[in-house]
Amino acid sequence: MTVEIIEVMRRSTQGMTRPYICRGDDGHVYFVKGLGAGRRSQLCEWIAGSLALEIGLPVAPFEIVHVPEELIELEAGLDLGDLGIGPAFASRECGVSELSFSRVEDVPSELQQQVLVFDWWVRNADRILTARGGNPNLFWDEEMGKLVVIDHNQAFDPAFDPAEFVQHHVFRAQLAAIQQDLLRRHELAHAMSVSLERWDRILEQVPEEWWYLDNEMITAVAFDTNTIRDSLDRVNHDAFWRWL
Repeated sequence: MTVEIIEVMRRSTQGMTRPYICRGDDGHVYFVKGLGAGRRSQLCEWIAGSLALEIGLPVAPFEIVHVPEELIELEAGLDLGDLGIGPAFASRECGVSELSFSRVEDVPSELQQQVLVFDWWVRNADRILTARGGNPNLFWDEEMGKLVVIDHNQAFDPAFDPAEFVQHHVFRAQLAAIQQDLLRRHELAHAMSVSLERWDRILEQVPEEWWYLDNEMITAVAFDTNTIRDSLDRVNHDAFWRWL
């Protein structure tokens, strides 16, 4: 059953897409990315996030929510032009804090490897953290002592730079371990290959509106799912593991 947004609380001042912080009719608070985030961003969030769930990454719960037209009219005092009406991408607020550089070593090595390889697979370079700072798009649950993964809006980047990725990814220290462990590489590759069996189902769940730039659904988004699928299939080839 689709979650309906019943209240817009405020707009985030953080993050490139500056999501709206909203309450759903299920009682949960969500970071909602609507029209202003861009259709490509919504597609990337849903598709990459769904693949991440399939391989077992601890992704913050997310939904395709519905923003009713009457809500926009009720919240006339807020600038909701970037929220829009209809289906939007929403990530549930989990009451956690951003992963700090000092906490990186608290993340189990196998999970670090899984996140690193997944980001390499989906061409997501937006997980940067060094001693000097950065934005890893990862949270740390202090109470549970575990990692929470968010934000895949930069996935499937056609301008993905392998050298930059290797140099700046928050879990780049795991590169050598992955290169040297053939069994671990096989485990990771198998999980990603199996997740692709859900590819068609993941695409079927995408709202039709997201494939178009305009409300009339005339101008299609520049998002070639066939090219992306071909890129993901490279996990089955040895060249996939040739880190720079």
